[in-house]
Amino acid sequence: MLLQRLSLCAGLPLGPRTQSSIICPRLAKALTQVSLARANGNSFAHRRELRQAKRIVVKLGSAVVTRGDECGLALGRLASVVEQVAMLQNQGREMMIVTSGAVAFGKQRLRHEILLSQSVRQALHSGQNQLKDMSVPVLEARACAAAGQSGLMALYEAMFTQYSTCTAQVLVTNLDFHDDQKRQNLNSTLQELLRMNIVPIINTNDAVVPPPEPNSDLQGVISIKDNDSLAARLAVEMKADLLIALSDVEGLYDSPPGTDDAKLIDTFYPGDQQSITYGTKSRVGLGGMEAKVKAALWALQGGTSVVIANGTHPKVTGHVITDIVEGKKVGTFFSEVKPAGPTVEQQTELAQNSGRTLAALHPDQRGAIICHLADLLVEKEEEILVANKTDMDLAANTGQLSSALLNRLSLSPAKLNSLAIGLRQIAVASQDSVGRVLRRTRVAHNLELEQITVPIGVLLVIFEARPDCLPQVSALAIASGNALLAKGGKEAANTNRVLHELTQEALDIHGVKEAVQLVSTREEVEDLCRLDKMIDLIIPRGSSQLVRNIQRAAKSIPVLGHSEGICHVYIDSEATIDKVIKIVRDSKCDYPAACNAMETLLVHRDILRTTLFDQIIDMLRTERVKIHAGPRFASYLTFSPSEVKSLRTEYGDLECCIEVVDSMQEAIDHIHRYGSSHTDVIVTENEDTAEQFLQQLDSACVFWNASSRFADGYRFGLGAEVGISTARIHARGPVGLEGLLTTKWVLRGDGHTAADFSEHGTMKYLHENLPVTQPQPRQMAAQRED
Repeated sequence: MLLQRLSLCAGLPLGPRTQSSIICPRLAKALTQVSLARANGNSFAHRRELRQAKRIVVKLGSAVVTRGDECGLALGRLASVVEQVAMLQNQGREMMIVTSGAVAFGKQRLRHEILLSQSVRQALHSGQNQLKDMSVPVLEARACAAAGQSGLMALYEAMFTQYSTCTAQVLVTNLDFHDDQKRQNLNSTLQELLRMNIVPIINTNDAVVPPPEPNSDLQGVISIKDNDSLAARLAVEMKADLLIALSDVEGLYDSPPGTDDAKLIDTFYPGDQQSITYGTKSRVGLGGMEAKVKAALWALQGGTSVVIANGTHPKVTGHVITDIVEGKKVGTFFSEVKPAGPTVEQQTELAQNSGRTLAALHPDQRGAIICHLADLLVEKEEEILVANKTDMDLAANTGQLSSALLNRLSLSPAKLNSLAIGLRQIAVASQDSVGRVLRRTRVAHNLELEQITVPIGVLLVIFEARPDCLPQVSALAIASGNALLAKGGKEAANTNRVLHELTQEALDIHGVKEAVQLVSTREEVEDLCRLDKMIDLIIPRGSSQLVRNIQRAAKSIPVLGHSEGICHVYIDSEATIDKVIKIVRDSKCDYPAACNAMETLLVHRDILRTTLFDQIIDMLRTERVKIHAGPRFASYLTFSPSEVKSLRTEYGDLECCIEVVDSMQEAIDHIHRYGSSHTDVIVTENEDTAEQFLQQLDSACVFWNASSRFADGYRFGLGAEVGISTARIHARGPVGLEGLLTTKWVLRGDGHTAADFSEHGTMKYLHENLPVTQPQPRQMAAQRED
């Protein structure tokens, strides 16, 4: 009867088939396979693998469950935890909670009862002053636990019921783990609850548990001193895949949290235990961080992965558990596998330090590095092409890349030669980039102000299957004195590795080898976007979806780029046939996948049913361009092409939309409404109409009688570009060397103070503009000569 009632409460039939397998059979099957594959007891090696965790223990520390006054529960935090656990449970995972809070809940309840038990008469006779001074006696923890357990469990049950999830309470003591029979009974009970899709809520029976004995761990078995050790022991006993320990700290730090140089440790390895310093204990609870680390390492040794994270931060509490299970960088992850290379944080720090030295080099030295890289592209051509062939073969075998992406992935001797030429152009342009004086002002006598160009700092460039992007952006970063983190697509892993080695070989001639780093670890793009204290600008190179994802993830780092390339060509009523055909063909058919390819063709109403319009349609059909009719264009036709689903569509292929407008002004209004502010073109012989179009249209690139494909850094004479920006701040349009620089103000005085210019001061502002002269670059005395 009990099993039937529990089964009904969980909403599933008795037997091995659970609700989760009905809701999400694919995920349930995958999690089952993972569980079987991990039967050998090995923990997950990388965060990304945490997505595969099936059996999860969530430990809620006292600081998470209780309020700041340690009297009562933090209901908001508790509700968000319950919501996340229920969601994961309904995905087919097996969730267990090890919770604190009974003592705090009981303390609140007993204090309330004691205050109520005071007689009104006694309160009145004691006087107003004495009434204010009334205090509640110190409450014994076991009594508080006894009074609080039932209320705590009732609260959990009420919260989980909102998500149609059933719970069960399990109270344990240290003896339950030391006695073999009791341990087997506990294991059997928990297994049965999990089988029925019920969330066990476990706590130490603090009403009867004796005080913890120091050094009571026997024969490698951790003793139950607090909920940290309980959660670790339980996770290993139940062969859990993951233990999430939530407290009021972010995780492990390399020095006490709160100190200036303290850095959160993303991944902790057992061998690193001697390199950390423990801070103070949590404000409540029995265990400090040292106890948490000890419990985590014991669980890790038993085959359970562990993450220690903050469960009290208001901005992350609502998704901290699900973020951990999704493999995001939250808290400190304990792993037995230490990668050979540096972490991405260490790479960023290396790049940052080396980048400052790079910025201080003489322009000739930066130019020499770029020229040497250009030479290496030619000299090491065979090595590069062999690596590229490996990538091409792997991509062809998987069949996951389109023909357009395969073309981008492919390198050839001609491409490498073209790259080398472009790099040498960048080397020439780099001579007067960093340290160039833009403005000079004499503020007062012997007080001169200069505005000069300086590097932005650390750039993160993320690109997909485009290995030629690596030497291009490396050269631009070197020329502008910026450090670079390059994150390439896995499709070009072998080619990128060789090109990065050549880049570092070129940088090493002046001792700045680490200024360009290739991020080849399993880091998620979202995790990289969180390094807001180390990365100054993100430049995505790839699909519109990639750019949008990065723009969403990079909440505190500027993103330079565009999410869409919805480019228009407007054919005015005064356009000539020859120019129209040439420009439309080149804009659409030269490279349909490019972001500067035409996506919408706007035609003036007067050229419908004319020879010009017929020739446009014939040309597009000859080039096998699929035509989608805009709403207005479709209304003119008896048998129209497929009507466009959206006028804001980037096709990226031999497809385009045709729409009709009544005037140039209507064309401008259409582009402002449906365009992406990338590149837009007018074809007309009327100069006044063209000038109005060029002045009124608010796009990064606006052309008159020229193909949209000219929106390119190389064609603009920039040598190369890191991308095309549609932003209004900083760089806009094709971004080359100039777009990777910012400015700073330099003031040279002679003991001047602001008081000198006050009402009673002796000096007056002059604010005279001075001729701009470029100073000779000063080479660092300590810089190595090669």
